[in-house]
Amino acid sequence: MAFALPVWLAVQEELLAYGGDVDPDSPSCFDDFDDEALFQMFHLTRACIAFITDSTRIRMKKVALKKPTLPVDAMVMVTLNYYAHGVSSAAIQQRLRLSQNDCLSIICTVSGVIAGMADQFISFPLTRAARTNVALKIEKLCGITDALGVLAAAHFKIRASPYEKDTFRSFVNTLGYTSVVSQFICDPDGNILSVEKCCVGSTFEQDLWESSFKGREMEDELHGQYWVIGGSSYNLSKHVLTSVSEPANEKENRFNQAHTKIHDVMRITLGSMKRRFRCLMQLGFAQEGSLDKKSNIIKACSVLHNISKKFSVPPPPVVGKIEPLHPGRQHSLAIEINPEALKARQELIDCNFSVASSRQDQPTETVTEEDL
Repeated sequence: MAFALPVWLAVQEELLAYGGDVDPDSPSCFDDFDDEALFQMFHLTRACIAFITDSTRIRMKKVALKKPTLPVDAMVMVTLNYYAHGVSSAAIQQRLRLSQNDCLSIICTVSGVIAGMADQFISFPLTRAARTNVALKIEKLCGITDALGVLAAAHFKIRASPYEKDTFRSFVNTLGYTSVVSQFICDPDGNILSVEKCCVGSTFEQDLWESSFKGREMEDELHGQYWVIGGSSYNLSKHVLTSVSEPANEKENRFNQAHTKIHDVMRITLGSMKRRFRCLMQLGFAQEGSLDKKSNIIKACSVLHNISKKFSVPPPPVVGKIEPLHPGRQHSLAIEINPEALKARQELIDCNFSVASSRQDQPTETVTEEDL
């Protein structure tokens, strides 16, 4: 992944345009850490943290927040430390002379600011060249043509009050634990292209898609004749490509294998995010109808995930198995599939996965975390 020099320069120019009164060579509270300690404490590198701090400073000037009592770099330090470990460490609290409540307030503020940077750092391919580039990468990886990304619902554990039975049940997902769920789309390199929604864990993935901005844009063909590749909890449509539930021949089996390979990119991407930002492993107490704070943390971590990839920052090492994608919740009633969607999928299979296809003679690439 290339160093994000053009983006860095754009941020520096914007910082100056907003009256950047901070000398880039002035001391930062991060300077007291050596590189190894910095990564252990924040799961990011020094250059990446400096970029995040400058970007946050710009955004805070734009949204006209009241002047913070702490320097911006200190606020970013508190927030990144929480993201990395899921708690505010005593060392950071003591260093900055903050209480737990002070930290919670700072994390809430900075999360909202970084989440607001999504329009800059989370980008769906909008131009013809960008769409062609993503589609060709997916085709090279698995053989599926005309796809813009991988679609999945990501579940994040929360705590809910068992005394409010109806509310508690609404958070329980199909695996039996309480969660919130957001909709993600990523590209074959593991960059997040879209993140939307923050709903109770019992929400149907298909309902998330149909009510999302990106879902409506795709189904209205605002992005052209392209697919996103979704799992079994989604309905096959003209723009959501699902696997064949009961493959009848070898070419359908080959297609399903290709579908699994590209869909595995999302599993690795979300696993990498949750290792770098361990706050996503447990988002704390949640109440239905007031999920904005959880949504901001999820979106902020998605922004930082993309930034960290641009700076080629490796995630912390894997401990145990990477968490599988959530199996999803399907409607119990049979859904009538659009005949045009069935025909389009079959044509894709016949063209790209038949025995006669020359593509089958080409070696396929294996997806590993190092590739992302």
